[in-house]
Amino acid sequence: MDESLRQRRDRLLGTGAPLFYAEPLHIVRGEGVSLYDAAGRRYVDMYNNVPCVGHCHPHVVRAVSDQAATLNVHNRYLHEGVLDYAERLAGRHHDGIESVVVTCTGTEANEVALMMARLATGGRGIVCTDAAYHGNSAEVRKLTRNRSTDGDVRSIPFPETYRHESNDPAGFYLDKLRDVIAGFERDDVPFAGMLLCPLLANEGLPNIPQGFMSAAAELVHEAGGLVVADEVQAGLCRAGRWWGYEIMEFRPDIVVMGKPLGAGVPLAAAAASRHIVETFRRGTGYFNTFASSPLQAAAGNAVLDVIENEDLCANAADVGAAIRRRLVELQPGSAAMGDVRGHGLFIGVEWVSDREAKTPDRDGAVRVVNAMKDKGFLIGNAGAFGNVVKIRPPLMFSHQDAAAFLQAFEDTLRELDAR
Repeated sequence: MDESLRQRRDRLLGTGAPLFYAEPLHIVRGEGVSLYDAAGRRYVDMYNNVPCVGHCHPHVVRAVSDQAATLNVHNRYLHEGVLDYAERLAGRHHDGIESVVVTCTGTEANEVALMMARLATGGRGIVCTDAAYHGNSAEVRKLTRNRSTDGDVRSIPFPETYRHESNDPAGFYLDKLRDVIAGFERDDVPFAGMLLCPLLANEGLPNIPQGFMSAAAELVHEAGGLVVADEVQAGLCRAGRWWGYEIMEFRPDIVVMGKPLGAGVPLAAAAASRHIVETFRRGTGYFNTFASSPLQAAAGNAVLDVIENEDLCANAADVGAAIRRRLVELQPGSAAMGDVRGHGLFIGVEWVSDREAKTPDRDGAVRVVNAMKDKGFLIGNAGAFGNVVKIRPPLMFSHQDAAAFLQAFEDTLRELDAR
């Protein structure tokens, strides 16, 4: 990247605004699974969750362009497109999800979800995991890597099997949840519920103990709380099912959606039963100037059109399974690949410096990410220890695309092992 461009960015946005990769990219164009830099070099996008149906999909571009050329206003007018979208979105969930509050960002949607849970229950206490991220507002940030044992937001260790050695990992983490709920009662903090990503995306896509999520939801309900599923990353067919909670076999009371809904148009939502949504509206008078707009609806409807018409949910499941199978085959030959996991086109590879000790190797994961970038494939590193190589391509990623990625990944393993 031109150093003067980076210096200008620091001056205008403030030094510290994050950039990916040791040598940041100057991206100027996107199409399908491809991104192109200012010099015309092509990169395969395997990280960006916003253009879930591919960069600049013609159907989405046309729908957004046509709507922008026709009408775009705030939401205090009647508009059929907005209602069509809310109906389609709610209809993709279980029958307890009936009404939708549209927002612009996942942060806003999680803020709305917290208010919904608290107003519906009369409580304040919220449970999250200790390695979560759900957004950037002052209230939602309380859930970020929370380690609190007091206050109105408290955490449990994120449930996983990779580093857990007991014979009953689900029972261990459920006991932790019971302890936190009991702590709220002991401290006279009325309980409101639990908010988490069904696949624990930011925690590193761990293998969650069998039955934990459904049993945790039951515990929360028994204590009078509501369950909020943050589907911003896990949802919209990312994991080979419409929603992550379907994979984990539980039914949330409130569902939060974001990033991919609008394919680049800022669109997010919190959905719940009509009773919960109307309790929220009476209690807050919530209004968002740019939410529930005709433009958002046009983008959202177009994204759903593409997913349905191109059967992208099935594609994500099929191609993602093939990628995971090959990564598992590569694992014995690479001491650094501690674990391969994920669902659909949402895959994580845990990078370790000692496979037996399962020692997290963040620096190693960063080296892999940068080496793959140099080969033209954009992935990232994330997770509780920053050591999970995160693979998240568009839903229309093909078997041919996967084969090219896997060859580059295999070449990178050999090169790193040779150093």
